[in-house]
Amino acid sequence: MTLTLHGYKYSVYAWIARLALAEKDVAYTWREVNPFAADVPEDYLRLHPFKRVPVLVKDGFAVYETGAITRFVDEAFGGPGLQPITPESRARMSQLISIVDSYAYWPMVRQVFAHGVLGPRVGRPCDPAEIATGLAAAPRVLKALEALAGPGDWLVDDAFGLADIHWTPMMAYFAMHEDGAALLREHPRIARWWAAASSRRAVVESRPQLPLPVG
Repeated sequence: MTLTLHGYKYSVYAWIARLALAEKDVAYTWREVNPFAADVPEDYLRLHPFKRVPVLVKDGFAVYETGAITRFVDEAFGGPGLQPITPESRARMSQLISIVDSYAYWPMVRQVFAHGVLGPRVGRPCDPAEIATGLAAAPRVLKALEALAGPGDWLVDDAFGLADIHWTPMMAYFAMHEDGAALLREHPRIARWWAAASSRRAVVESRPQLPLPVG
């Protein structure tokens, strides 16, 4: 079997794919692709016509869109199942993943993390207004997650699964900003979940190596 994950080293969605593979203990080859570059390779654009990351290729079968990748990883490989059994729990899982993409990613990652954490480390221009806008939008997202999170350590039922896999990298990047971390602590269920998720072996091992802060 040949398995290649194409992704950008700082991409939160590439981290989600890596985390799914780590949870299933699946070995793969990493191919670095910067979707922001002007000269993205043509062979990659044939895999992903929208020039985003990640893409997973298994024995010539290519799949893009992170939600499709993580479901494929769960269903194509052995190891612990990452999707719940009951229709109600599966619906909750899908709902939480949709909230990540529709409402959490932009304020928490593209605004707070990109401008308040990553930008200063890689020398990109940062806009304080973007950080402020993201921090203003985040409480609504966190309140919704607080209301939907399960009573145990994990977001759905009693097992770490795809809902946790999609939320953990987002929250990790958001919590790297001190104001993001403070907002997280205001929500007891999320704070409890984050304490368990952030120390999980697969999370630690798949975490991107960001540049050290300047100064």
